[in-house]
Amino acid sequence: MIKYLIDANSVVYAMDVGNEVLKARLAQCEQGEIGISVISYAEVAYGTRIGKPPPPEVLEAFISVIPIVDFDEAAAREYARLPFKRVRFDRLLAAHALSIGAIVVANNELDFADVPGLKVENWTI
Repeated sequence: MIKYLIDANSVVYAMDVGNEVLKARLAQCEQGEIGISVISYAEVAYGTRIGKPPPPEVLEAFISVIPIVDFDEAAAREYARLPFKRVRFDRLLAAHALSIGAIVVANNELDFADVPGLKVENWTI
């Protein structure tokens, strides 16, 4: 069961910057405990396609270990209930996490601060 959904910023941070605290925390997760929302995957994959980190082979290696989690109808219904401020990717991820009862792993936790009921953890500190 997915307990954590990792945000796009943390994915890039883990692969590009190589934050050892984040990497250690990811390594502590049991298989199937953490996933990447298809929303965050799309955000990172787009960046990769236009030349931003991570390189395609690094992203593929990452998702071979951390599975992509589909955004479904329950997530779409949750999304429709959320307040909107700015970044829609963050709102989609928040809705996805709420719909499956997951905690968002993000190093930009303030971007999620106004989402009622959402749990966010920063594994970079």
